[in-house]
This record gives sequence, C-alpha cells and structure tokens, in this order.
Amino acid sequence: MHTRTVFFVSDGTGITAETFGNAVLAQFELTPRHVRLPFTDTVDKAHQAVRRINHTAEIEGQRPIVFTTLANMDVLEVIETGCKGMLLDMFGTFVRPLEIELAMKSNHRIGRFSDVSKSKEYDARIAAIDFSLQHDDGQSNRDLDGADVILVGVSRSGKTPTSLYLAMQHGLKAANYPLIPEDFDRRQLPPALLPHKKKIFGLTIQAERLAQIRNERRPNSRYASIENCRHEISEAEAMMRRAGIRWLSTTTKSIEEIATTILQELRPERLTY
Repeated sequence: MHTRTVFFVSDGTGITAETFGNAVLAQFELTPRHVRLPFTDTVDKAHQAVRRINHTAEIEGQRPIVFTTLANMDVLEVIETGCKGMLLDMFGTFVRPLEIELAMKSNHRIGRFSDVSKSKEYDARIAAIDFSLQHDDGQSNRDLDGADVILVGVSRSGKTPTSLYLAMQHGLKAANYPLIPEDFDRRQLPPALLPHKKKIFGLTIQAERLAQIRNERRPNSRYASIENCRHEISEAEAMMRRAGIRWLSTTTKSIEEIATTILQELRPERLTY
C-alpha cells in the first residue's frame, strides 16, 4: 500500500525531476506511488496535469508531492496557481537564484536531451554505447586503444551492466572481458589486454552471491557450483593482484557506486555528465 502519491512534471523527459525527486524521497521511510507527466510543454497540458494532481488530492485526502522541472514560465504559472499538491520547483529553487548570483540568464533548456541533432555530447554518448555493446564480454579486440575503461572479472560479476552504465550515464567507451579458466591456466590476463593495463579495472564478488546469480541462469551446473565459484574468484583475484590491477567487490554495491569508484580510480579524460 503506497503512503503518498508523487508527481514528476516536466516539459522534457522528466528524468532530471525524477532522479532528483527520488534522491530526496530516499531519505524517508515511505512507499510512494509514482506518476510521471513528461512533455508537459503547453498551457493545455499544464491544465490537464493540474486536474490529475487535484483529483488525486481529493481522492486520497492529502496533498500529492509534485516535483517539477519546467522551463516554460507560462506552463509553470498554471501549475503554481492551480495545483493543490506540495510543489517543489527545481528551477525556481536552484536555477533562478544562480541567475542572480552569476548575473546571467540560464538557457532554460528543456532537459539534458534537448536538440540532440546539434549535441556533440549526445553523439558521443551514442558512440560510447555502441562501443560498449561491440566490446561486451570480450566479443571484440578491435580499437581497444579507443577504450576509456576495460573491466575484467569472472562471468556474472557485474561487468556488462557497469559498462553500459558508464557509457549511457558518462559517455565513456567501456569494454569488458571475462576471466576464464584458460586465463587462469596461463596465469596472466588475456593477451589483447596487456598493452592497456592502465585502463583496466577489476570486479570481483562473494562466491555465495555468484553461485546464486549463476544458478538463476544455469541451475545445478558445475558453472554455478559454490566450489567452482570459489575457485574462479580466488584465481581471478590472484591474477589481478599479480598484474597490479585495481579492483573491488560488487557483492553489496549498486551499479552507481561501482561506477563512481571506477571513475575516482581511473579518472578517464573523456567524461560527461
């Protein structure tokens, strides 16, 4: 049972409003119902949003919480004057005071993805995602010189989701390679990676958690057995220590925490937000 309804109203995708709103709401012990109202970019759509918010207030008997990122002042005025929710306007709270402090007008850009046809940052992000998909799970050795980050670790230790997060969120070209028994027999990293050690970061994981993940994919297999998981993890960690590679355990960390640690350690030159 949800304890409060929360609206995210934006004239763009609403990603900024929702990211900020969820970060704030995470400080409280409640289970909100999320209602997303993206692309609220006309006065008519603003009136529709107000009707939904006010109807919710009447039905539930308490004010909804409303996070907004509205650059259009006419649209914002409709929300401000008609909305019966608790309004938290990010632009009003942060952008307008900065305009005063910096003595300059903001771009009032609608979201981070506006006018993507002219955005070099957006093109770089798409190129990074494409690179990461092509270099997922050791599929390709081509153009590793162009990689910003190369992740290594045993199978199912979190390399693929972390690579894609680094590409999508930060525009980094992230490759990832599994460490497999053949590498352990050779007692060294895959040969293609040796010239790029400065870009390599290792991921490891607790054996019990790895066995659980692998059993979901291939139940009751040797691949998923706790003994095999312990062996592979031990060999991988020993290899990373010998190679002088920085690494961390993904067992209890979110992808965001893993990515942040990687960025702090490797400090890649090309980094976008």
